[in-house]
Amino acid sequence: MTVVHIRKHFKFEAAHALPHHTGKCSRMHGHSYRLEAALQGPLHESGVAQGMVEDFDVISQIVREAVIEPLDHTCLNDFLPNPTAELIAQWIWERLQPKIPGLFEVVLWETATACAVVHAAAR
Repeated sequence: MTVVHIRKHFKFEAAHALPHHTGKCSRMHGHSYRLEAALQGPLHESGVAQGMVEDFDVISQIVREAVIEPLDHTCLNDFLPNPTAELIAQWIWERLQPKIPGLFEVVLWETATACAVVHAAAR
């Protein structure tokens, strides 16, 4: 059986302050976050998603409802007391993993050069 990987990208804007940071990130500031949701699995052999790991529209709807709508244009400190990129990515993973079969990786880009990655444990 062949396993195929797919990725879907999303964007959202949010502000945060890192209370334990000793530098300028301790002050309120914002980011244009980029989120990647990666799935793996066999291709569906029948139905609407035939020939796909999952329909990109299905992924989009789940991610929009579970992550983008709650976080976009908010203060992330309202969701997490210490909203580091790593903890935000973990929060996103915990919301998506039960809803998206085959999810194996979440990548949260805080800037163009810095990201946090959460992935399923190796089996």
